[in-house]
Amino acid sequence: MPSPAHATASLPDDPALLRIEGPIATITLNRPGAFNSIDLSIARKLEQLGAEVEANDDIRVLVIEGEGRAFSAGGDLQTIGAAAEADSIASVVGELLRHYHAFIETIRRMPKIVLSSVHGSAAGAGMGLAFVADLCISADTARFTPAYAKIGVSPDGGSTVGMVGTVGVRRALQIFLAEDSFSAQQAYDWGLVARVVPAAELKTATRQFAARLAQNPLAAIGGTKSLVYQAAVTPTKQQIAAEEGKIIDAMHTDEFREAVKKFTSKSK
Repeated sequence: MPSPAHATASLPDDPALLRIEGPIATITLNRPGAFNSIDLSIARKLEQLGAEVEANDDIRVLVIEGEGRAFSAGGDLQTIGAAAEADSIASVVGELLRHYHAFIETIRRMPKIVLSSVHGSAAGAGMGLAFVADLCISADTARFTPAYAKIGVSPDGGSTVGMVGTVGVRRALQIFLAEDSFSAQQAYDWGLVARVVPAAELKTATRQFAARLAQNPLAAIGGTKSLVYQAAVTPTKQQIAAEEGKIIDAMHTDEFREAVKKFTSKSK
């Protein structure tokens, strides 16, 4: 991983932490005592940190990881349960999701590669976060747990956004309604995980993967991400017009010109 001076945009006891190392930013979910479950404090912090990463043109890759024994246990059931008892679900959960979903929108929209690095448990909205990222690298011991149907609710946290387009409608229904949990290997077989590595090697493998992704020029990352996500819902004529626009934009960059010079000089 690149080794310029670290830039820190958060305090050690914040519910989510941001670390920037050259072109790679890392957001760490930092509620280990609650298995990084999502409450209002972490949702607000994620929205803030996501906006900071999006606005930083020097960042090419964002890694999302969890502190402690789990990636994320999903929505904080203590908060949600208390709201249910107080008959304030709409206001409490609505505010939580407003901030958390703003973060999800940001990571899908930003012209940077977002890589989730999963260990331990990724459940509910935590599972959704793992797969709403552009790519996921997972420890071989990680477990993914839908959790929603068991407590009588439907998915949130971008879970359907990140999974249906990858696994298809029938597999998505199976995951959300019939799977108690599934392994990293199953997630890899279904196309949800890009790489599965031994748990002891996850941090090193994540850094190597992020460094490899960061070698891509910004125009290539932003243009490719935008085109891929819109391809499934865009008419062919409109999509190829978008492809034309994106590739011409990229060809106006210095990185493209330098890459072409290197390529053509090798072929002479």
